[in-house]
This record gives sequence, structure tokens and C-alpha cells, in this order.
Amino acid sequence: MSNRAIFEVIATNAQDAVAAAAGGADRLELAGDMAADGLTPSVEEFARIRAAVHVPLRVMLRDRDGFEPRDLDGLCATAQQLRAEGAEEFVLGFLTPGGAVDLDAVHTVLGAIPGCRWTFHRALDNAVDREAVRAAIDGLPGLDTVLTAGSAAGVASGLAVLATETARSGEPGYRPRILVGGGLKADQVPALRALGVDGFHVGSMVRGGGWDTPLDTGRVQQWRRLIDKAETHVAA
Repeated sequence: MSNRAIFEVIATNAQDAVAAAAGGADRLELAGDMAADGLTPSVEEFARIRAAVHVPLRVMLRDRDGFEPRDLDGLCATAQQLRAEGAEEFVLGFLTPGGAVDLDAVHTVLGAIPGCRWTFHRALDNAVDREAVRAAIDGLPGLDTVLTAGSAAGVASGLAVLATETARSGEPGYRPRILVGGGLKADQVPALRALGVDGFHVGSMVRGGGWDTPLDTGRVQQWRRLIDKAETHVAA
């Protein structure tokens, strides 16, 4: 059985999506307004991206910087519009002002996208008690992935947490795939693969000069080769 790792790339428009898919991305996270760390893209942009590529697309459901929803009803309405346009996979996660998981908000949004697969994103890294978050979201319908850097400060600060949580894979609260992203650097990939991490997520690292520059197919290809090479080493 292949243990090929999944490689997810953030795309903000159809040009990004085409470049990422051509470079070997397995899946795209679709988001807009990266100055706010990624908000829900427009339904129109989603439609353009869906028409341009044939890789799985996970659509961000987030309407403000931070992890408290601004307008839950509006977010649900947009989610339903995206679903009607063909979206089948999503990315979401909400916290209370005190830093606990906002399960009511999560359930409300999930009610707008029944039957869809989704990722709980880096709200986990910004929670006051990440183990409590994992326990609270365990078994939620459609949840198959947790996007995490192990720390709000990024992967470099979260390596020990990532090692611990990867080792607990399959336990209650640790069943979803760990997708590592948030300041991920290329030189961290081999060690993460050696730990058993099989999901990697990048955004600005595959652009020439930040979010205002186009996504670079060549950089995506470099990451794809790096991940596959590290994978081969693990399998050997």
C-alpha cells in the first residue's frame, strides 16, 4: 500500500489553482484576503477555480481575521451558495472569546453543509487547551483533517507538539489526518515525514515574493519532489 503524503496548496484565484495543480498539488485550499490569514472566497471565484482545475478543492469558511465568526447566519448562507455551486469540501473552525472551541458555531455551519468532508483549521493552535479542542470535535460528521503547526507561532515552535500528536494518531481525538501548515519550511519536511506526518500545507512558500505575487508552478514542483523523496526514505 502506498503511503504517499498529501500535498495541499493555498489558491486565491483560478491562475493560482492552475499553477498549483500543474506543479503536483493533490488538493487546494481556496481562500481570499490573505492579509486576514484567509477568508471565504467569493462564490464567483470558486466557480472560476472549479471550472479551471480537476483536483479536490477545500473552501475556507471564515468571515473575519481571528477565530470568532462575525456573522454566522451570513457565513452559513455563503456556505450553502458554495455548496449549490458544487463545493464538496470545506475548512472551518471557531473559538469563543475565551479561547475554547465554539462548538455551537461549528455545528451551525456544519448544518449548512451536510455530508461534506472538512478540515478543522489552525483555530486549534490558538486555543487555550488544544487537547480539549480535539476531544470536543472528535467524531463530528465529515471531519477528516486537522490543519496545525503545533503552535500559534508556527511549525518551528510546534515540532514537539506535532511529534506527540502524530504518535497518538488513531486514538480518540486524534483520528483525523494531521495536515502540517503554518510557517512550514522545506527543511522541516524530512523530519516530519520521519515522525509519520503524511500531510503538508503551504501557501506563501510557493510564491516568488509573498501573497501579492503569482503562485509559482516550479516551486510547487520542488515541494512535491521534496515530499515524495522524504516519503521514499520513510518507506525504505
